[in-house]
Amino acid sequence: MASTLEKFIHSLDPRALPRVLQIQSGIYFQGSIYEMFGNECCLSTGEVIKVIGFKINKLIASICENNEVSRVSAKVELPLNFPGLYKVVADKTPYGSIEEITRKVSIGPTRFGHPCFYSPEDIKLANITIKNGEQITFNSVEEVNGMMAVNCDVVRNNQSHSFTLPLSQEGKFYECEDDQIYTLKEIAEWKIPKCRNRIVKLSNTLHMWDSSNPLPENFDGCLILTPVYEVQAVMQFRKDIVHILSDLDVEVKDITDCYDISSFLQPLSLEDVFDRTSKEFPMVAEIMEGPSGSQKPYNFLYMGKEIVIYKKYQATRILASEIRSDSPKRHFLIPMSYKGKFKRRPREFPTAYDLEIARSEKEQLHVVATKAFDSPHKDLFSVSVGDQFLVQQRQTSEVLYEERKKVIDVFACEQILSDTYKKVLLPMYMEGDFVEVIHDKKQYQLSEICKEFPLPFNVKVSVRDLSVEEDVLAAVPGLQFEEEITDSYLLISSTSSPVESWEIPVYRLNMSVHLVSKEVQMVVPPVTKTTVEEISEEQYYMVRRYENQTLHPPPRPPKKPTTLAPKPVFAVPKQDVSAVLQAPKNFCVDTTKKLCSNQAADVSELQVSCQNDLVHHENKKDMTGRATLVETDVIKGLTNKALGKCEAEEEEEHKYDYVDENIIENLRKVFQDTTVRNKHAPCEGRRDI
Repeated sequence: MASTLEKFIHSLDPRALPRVLQIQSGIYFQGSIYEMFGNECCLSTGEVIKVIGFKINKLIASICENNEVSRVSAKVELPLNFPGLYKVVADKTPYGSIEEITRKVSIGPTRFGHPCFYSPEDIKLANITIKNGEQITFNSVEEVNGMMAVNCDVVRNNQSHSFTLPLSQEGKFYECEDDQIYTLKEIAEWKIPKCRNRIVKLSNTLHMWDSSNPLPENFDGCLILTPVYEVQAVMQFRKDIVHILSDLDVEVKDITDCYDISSFLQPLSLEDVFDRTSKEFPMVAEIMEGPSGSQKPYNFLYMGKEIVIYKKYQATRILASEIRSDSPKRHFLIPMSYKGKFKRRPREFPTAYDLEIARSEKEQLHVVATKAFDSPHKDLFSVSVGDQFLVQQRQTSEVLYEERKKVIDVFACEQILSDTYKKVLLPMYMEGDFVEVIHDKKQYQLSEICKEFPLPFNVKVSVRDLSVEEDVLAAVPGLQFEEEITDSYLLISSTSSPVESWEIPVYRLNMSVHLVSKEVQMVVPPVTKTTVEEISEEQYYMVRRYENQTLHPPPRPPKKPTTLAPKPVFAVPKQDVSAVLQAPKNFCVDTTKKLCSNQAADVSELQVSCQNDLVHHENKKDMTGRATLVETDVIKGLTNKALGKCEAEEEEEHKYDYVDENIIENLRKVFQDTTVRNKHAPCEGRRDI
């Protein structure tokens, strides 16, 4: 049965690909040249194409005034990078089964890929009963005991409870209201279900309105978003992949079941190549579609180029992220063959529990507090900004809590005073920031760090890798080595000039090839070049999907006794402590200027300053060789006036007209603060927008 291309693509399950379509009718019935992204193709009546993929290219927005969905005043076309932040309106139409949800809704590893639903009826499972109206978060889809299921969780009394729902589970499942805000691109990628439209409300504009804006001035209504897909297809007698928009005015018919699909060239993704047996390597392939953009070192992989694929294998990488207070952070995968050298940088620990995790038998951890903490128990230590400690070990202590004695976990430390040490106990749940003081000035190879220190670990490149033309890590002010991962790679070289071979990642490089019946001239691969790979935030979450789950979260803090009057807490920004340690004897520092300095370099400066101070006080070490107190005499004179002046200067300095990721994240935080009270409330009975 024939249908429009748009209708077919909107209802097509990606898991059913590839599909063979025959052009039935339309404005191209006599044949016409259609050009898209520089690719020309002739779509004539009777033409046969093989659809191998599709993705959202743009959105058609129906403008609804006064939030009345039934009253559409106009339709406009919006690109995915159109500025603005939007709130998703919950879909009132229920899903009939878990299988339907997995088929139509995007579920993935990133923060956007965890949709929430609720059932108007109780769901009784073997180990838990989900109450009606209770918010269920869908985390991932995988095979459990030979059956496909969804990993879910519910939150009760601030505790998360995990369980699985089989795809065969039926019932009515309604979408929960979403308290997040998104860009149009994020909505297109994650929040538009198959075969459904998506209603959104404009939450915040990121630029001033002008006449070129397709939305009405001061628009405060709803938008009904309809996706327009870009279809990737293969045509007979062509060696490239063509791109067609789904709103093209043609009718198509699915003839997959009655057509010899082998008559088309067989595009293979890198995953398809990797799935082949080791005996099939090496092989020669021609690139049908190269990676998007011209990112190094993959800019030599262009359409029509022939390559030799020597082998498939697993390789070790160190996952590292840029150390900075704002977002977005840059993320890297560093090969073990990296030839640069690193110096240590101070780590940050938000709780005493994190100190326990970082504690090592190799060296004693020395930290300085950058946030005050008022202990609710008189037997436990209250921390002030600038206090320094030598970390000892975890133990238990008996405290008086609500007129009863209670045993809690504490952390034993030694406070460093001017000429002595004082044993103190810190509660494990303590909310206070600590920054490490570095005594080690040695330069390390990557392999040495992985062997001698537990991850995460903070460093900075001290000697760049001279074997590469451009070392991207050398310009980064600070790096955190997060974990060691194993990833899949293919080793390739050019057939025309096999001087060197390259490792290409299987799951992060979007490239299609088809195999060529040629003999490999050089069976042994040439010299292999490995490079540092910079990855996107989404790719970062993908490689972290198997992160270590053995570490337990810190214990929840007990409620403070109501009889204890809270002492005023004065917490200063980390950059001020850094500035103090950098110039301990200069009391004429312009604190306003220091407060406005670049936060990204502050933690790095802390290491250098602490080392300088420790050299100055070398003669003050006691007979056991333990570190003495680093001077922190300033942390005074910071006033609200100075803070306000700084914020005003910062605001005047940055005026953005387009979508900026930092603005998006800040607006998200502000928006979420106003809705956090209702985040885990039952979905049933909520008022729809």
